[in-house]
Amino acid sequence: CAFSTAAQQRSTGDECGPEDPSEEPKHPLSDCALEHKAIKLEEQVRDLTERYRRALADSENVRRRTQKFVEDAKLFGIQSFCRDLVEVADILEKTAESAAGCAEERSDPNPTLQKIYEGLSLIEAKLQSVFAKHGLQKMNPVGGRYDPYDHEIICHVPAEGMQPGTVALVTQDGYKLHGRTIRHALVGVAVEAQE
Repeated sequence: CAFSTAAQQRSTGDECGPEDPSEEPKHPLSDCALEHKAIKLEEQVRDLTERYRRALADSENVRRRTQKFVEDAKLFGIQSFCRDLVEVADILEKTAESAAGCAEERSDPNPTLQKIYEGLSLIEAKLQSVFAKHGLQKMNPVGGRYDPYDHEIICHVPAEGMQPGTVALVTQDGYKLHGRTIRHALVGVAVEAQE
């Protein structure tokens, strides 16, 4: 109020006497205290800004992890179902091999047995096609290097014409779902023959 009155007096031309800086109202805080308070406020602003940035980064990390989790759930949600279907595929493959073996052993070709074999072969091919469509692949490790992430060793085989450490035989096929091993291949690994 005092300032507005002085401003009005100056604008109207009234003289209120010589302006003396000592007559101005004193601030309750000194300059040093104001500077100290300003420094504290600046530190608080920096601290709050840093905390805000960290919170933003944390929330972004959580968002990315959640998004990755959802994508993985979409891709690998059928993993246990695929494991069960793989066992059915094994039975189908063994049955087809057995039917083919019986058809070859018999001297008189049995047309019924031949048709059963052909039907089983078609079913097996269709099942593998469906597997491929949904990202499930059968591993074919014979001749490749042993990989503990993909293979499980059940025996060692003398290396005849193969390098030691390579897969010589497969007793049970392994499968991968979108690149992730869902069933290890049971393999025999070639080793150097001991003399």
